[in-house]
Formats: sequence, C-alpha cells, structure tokens
Amino acid sequence: MSADVRTLLLAARPSFSFEFFPPKTDAGERVLFEAVRDLEPLRPTFVDVTYGAGGSTRDRTLRVVKRLAAETSLTVVAHLTCVGATRDELRSVARDFAEAGIRNVLALRGDMPEGPTAPWTATPGGVEHADDLVRLLHEEGDFCVGVAAFPEGHPASPDRDTDVKYLAQKCAAGADFAITQFFFRADDYFRLVDAAAGLGCAVPIIPGVMPVTNVAQIERFAALSGARFPDDLARRLRAVAADEAAVRAIGVEVAVDLCTELLAGGAPGIHFYTLNRSTATREIYARLRPDPT
Repeated sequence: MSADVRTLLLAARPSFSFEFFPPKTDAGERVLFEAVRDLEPLRPTFVDVTYGAGGSTRDRTLRVVKRLAAETSLTVVAHLTCVGATRDELRSVARDFAEAGIRNVLALRGDMPEGPTAPWTATPGGVEHADDLVRLLHEEGDFCVGVAAFPEGHPASPDRDTDVKYLAQKCAAGADFAITQFFFRADDYFRLVDAAAGLGCAVPIIPGVMPVTNVAQIERFAALSGARFPDDLARRLRAVAADEAAVRAIGVEVAVDLCTELLAGGAPGIHFYTLNRSTATREIYARLRPDPT
C-alpha cells in the first residue's frame, strides 16, 4: 500500500512531484519509463499519471500506474475522470486501484474528447461534477483524494470567482489536496490560494509548473488551458524557436525563477508537468535543490 499524499505533504516541505501521461504506443511507454528511472533518484514526494482526453487512455493509464506501483519505489497518484464512465464503472476502477495498492487518486471532471472548451455532457448513469467523484471515492475505499485547481480559471468557467467556488465545493466534498493547472505568473497562484482560503478551503494547493521545451507545443497548451502566455516570454522563445537547446535553457531559467518565487511565498511544493521527458525537470530541480540530501 502506497503512502498517503496528504500526510507526505504535511511532513515534507517543500514537496517535489512529477506528472506523466500514458503513452499511446509500446515505444512511448519505454521512453516514459526511461524518464521515470532518471527522475526516481530525486526521491519525489509522488508522481501522477493522467488520463487522455475523454478518458481515451484509461486501460494504458491503469497499466502504467500498476507498473509504477509494482516496479518502483515511487508513491503513485492515479487520475480518474468522470468522462465516459458510469458510477459502477468508476467504482470498479477504484477497486482496481485499491487492489494494486494505489490509495492516492486525483479526481477530475475531465474534458470532453473535443477539448476543454467543448460543452460538458455527463455520461448517463455517471457523475456530473468532480465533487461527486470525490465523494464516490471516499465511499468506495480509504483513498487520499486530490483535485484540480486553476489559477487563471478553467476555460469553461464564467469567471475566476465562480471557479474558486467550484474548488471550495471539492474541498467540502472531502478533497485532501489540490494540484493547479500550469501558469506563468506567481501572483495568479497566490490569488487563488487566498480566495480559496476565504471560502474555507484549507487543503494544500500545489502549484503546477510546465518547463518550456518546445515553443509551438507550449503555445498550443496555453491556448487549450486558458493560461496567459506572457508576451515578453513569447518573444524570447520565438527568437530561438529553431534551437532546441536555447529554448530549453530559457524554459529552465523561467521555471526556476517561478518556482523560487512560489516557494518563497509559501507554496507547499512544486508539481512538474514533465511531458514524459526528464532533462529540463532534472535541470530545474538541481538548481532548486543543489544538495537534495
């Protein structure tokens, strides 16, 4: 049985954690586990594995989290979304997690297959919102449940205030911790934390940071997520877009500055969106923790 993430967060400040996505091919899975082996010596607080859009990679997600739990020393958080699943199917997946020794789950409403801005439609016999999924998981077993948070608001939310209310509802339903969508301005994170606390949400909110390694990719991700891509950063990156090493160097520099500001301001840790690669994340980690012992 893996450790409880909420307990780990309270015991270790700052925490460092890494997110992976389930690859679509066996070759991609080999690349993923090479990155995992590179990052495992850093002793992250936990790692998590996402679902694809619309729950499209559910089977491979299950396989990857089971491999991580069985073959590594890592504490694993498995994503679970409401998309395309009935309550019975969600309960079945939860039992599958428990049988594999996975007790940490990130409960997400999830996006429709068409993307985060597509109108949401609940699956017949399923659950409507992430707070419903939080409650279902607690009913099903002894899970430590995390949820998503959005410093700049979810693309489908009418405004930030409404989005923070949704986060507070997830906390009231029993969320134990939250991980944010990636962002570029520390002020957006601290504004979210203060607003959530004002609504009674006192769980640890871990800021998510995505190291920039590819200009077109980060622009696409920012457009899909609604994250503001600062003009000055965009200009710097576009000027060297054809030079992979130069892009990564700028991405690492920017991420280190952001992480330093977040940690100095009291963030409980940093959650890195690795994109199944280890180089940039290891470089940032080394600058933040030159002596990890």
